[in-house]
Amino acid sequence: MSYRDTYAAAQSDPDAFWLQQAQSIDWLSAPTTGYDAASNTWFADAMGNTCYNCIDRHVEAGRGTQIAIIYDSPVTNVVEHISYADLLDRVSRLAGVLHERGVLKGDRVVIYMPMVPEAMIAMLACARIGAVHSVVFGGFAAPELAVRLDDCAPKAVIAGSCGIEPGRVVHYKPLLDAAIELAQEKPEFCLIHQRDHGAADLVVGRDFDMLDEMSRADPAPCVPVAGSDPAYILYTSGTTGQPKGVVRPTAGHMVALNWSMKNIYDVGTGDVFWAASDVGWVVGHSYICYGPLLAGCTTVVFEGKPVGTPDAGTFWRVIADHKVKSFFTAPTAFRAIKRDDPKGEHVGRYDLSHLKTLYFAGERADPDTVNWAGDLLGVPVVDHWWQTETGWAIAANPIGLQALPIKVGSPSVAVPGYDIQILSPEGEQMPAGELGAVAIKLPLPPGTLPTLWNADERYKKSYLSTFPGYYETGDAGMIDEDGYLYIMARTDDVINVAGHRLSTGAMEEILAGHPDVAECAVIGAADALKGQLPIGFLCLSRGVDRPEAEIVAECVARVRQVLGPVAAFKSAVVVERLPKTRSGKILRGIMARIADGTEYKMPATIDDPAILSEISDALSRLGYAGGKSG
Repeated sequence: MSYRDTYAAAQSDPDAFWLQQAQSIDWLSAPTTGYDAASNTWFADAMGNTCYNCIDRHVEAGRGTQIAIIYDSPVTNVVEHISYADLLDRVSRLAGVLHERGVLKGDRVVIYMPMVPEAMIAMLACARIGAVHSVVFGGFAAPELAVRLDDCAPKAVIAGSCGIEPGRVVHYKPLLDAAIELAQEKPEFCLIHQRDHGAADLVVGRDFDMLDEMSRADPAPCVPVAGSDPAYILYTSGTTGQPKGVVRPTAGHMVALNWSMKNIYDVGTGDVFWAASDVGWVVGHSYICYGPLLAGCTTVVFEGKPVGTPDAGTFWRVIADHKVKSFFTAPTAFRAIKRDDPKGEHVGRYDLSHLKTLYFAGERADPDTVNWAGDLLGVPVVDHWWQTETGWAIAANPIGLQALPIKVGSPSVAVPGYDIQILSPEGEQMPAGELGAVAIKLPLPPGTLPTLWNADERYKKSYLSTFPGYYETGDAGMIDEDGYLYIMARTDDVINVAGHRLSTGAMEEILAGHPDVAECAVIGAADALKGQLPIGFLCLSRGVDRPEAEIVAECVARVRQVLGPVAAFKSAVVVERLPKTRSGKILRGIMARIADGTEYKMPATIDDPAILSEISDALSRLGYAGGKSG
């Protein structure tokens, strides 16, 4: 079926369409109903097990010798290949450890791990016995980890002793100990994966060596769970400082991810798929762990960085060494590579002939980065858009279903199952090409969140209250006459300049086109006369030796030439780097608060807090106040 026919089928009879896709999953009891309004989930009457579908069924089909996980760690100089049969043994033994210590179906387990295979083994072991895992990014500060412990009340914690960053070791165990001390809800026991680079001291009676325990454990069988039972809780930052626990129901999660692997990413049994992310983020859940294994792929677990481990050619080396077919990463990773290696000279050292498609998500993919990557690699560059809450793509070019023409700057079209509309502040549909709030008509398709953990009312207030009958994405954008979506900014990043609503994303797109600019961000700062004024932050490519003032003047002129005087774009400053979350999202909201001189809360997910001081200094040079962390 073509994209258009498939999309129409999913729209006209969603239950029939998704029940058909559910036939690709192995069930103990197959679903007979699609969407269940009472639970706001899909396939609520199904019974099955995610771990069985990710591992056991492939082994039973005779593919036990196929590689399931390739662990590539340039920071430790280790490469490991784990077959599906080996993965089954490790996962079932860890599941046995948990079960023997009293973890039952529905119990929560917090996972606090670096990017090692044991992180995925822990996730799958929880799924095997019906426990609900919650992965917290390894190295998260103790107070933030404590908040998550209190929210989900885990029976156990599975943690790594340390994480390894370029040039340093981050010891996780002291952070975990401090978090447990702070938390009201304390785990009954902890399993610690001891790493050679930083073994941890174990608390007698509470902490146990994970691998030692696994060596003595009896393998545990899969426990059937209901389709509406949660597979995991994943916390995303909340505007109030209290994180939101996104709930992922089991059955819809399996069906949606399995469908997406073939139809969006064009991969199947035996193909090598690499998502360069972290299991602490939704990409790590959906497309390092569950999606590839559901589809019988080989998935790459990468412990390193796009630059500095050891150089800007690391990604190309991994793709070449492991014959990666589909590669998925954030645009910010490519901007880092482009900044260090503007001419892409490292690419020529590697055979990238197996790579068929590059996928971007996580941050708006500016055309300059998309074009640079496409010219360099000679493969389609597919921007696609989704959220922690949805768990898989809302808009994408469905390469495996039908490759559509690529429009640079757009994540393409609505994925079957999603009815995307652009709404005015009053909830009216906007004409084609006009900016508005991006919303999705309810109900959402399988795989998406039905609620927040222990916070139904907060779920409704956060996502369903602004536009009744719609899920509010929090993004602003437009849809063109061909049905292609353009995400221009978070709704909060649409600024109002003298009554004109302007997209900071559109300004960033223009700035990124300057040949000396490797990366940029635009914020709106408060202005007594015009309400807000845009400010640009420019990171220059390595080796640029022109005067900064000259480059700034050219950038200001570019924006005014394209958008006109209405944009009132007059201020830009060169900075060494931009403040980001660990997943690569630029913290524009915090930057704006610094510019306005208002108090802000230090984000728990920030990669390097010291960068905010650099931003404050840069704003001071432009005459702005500089807010303080509260």
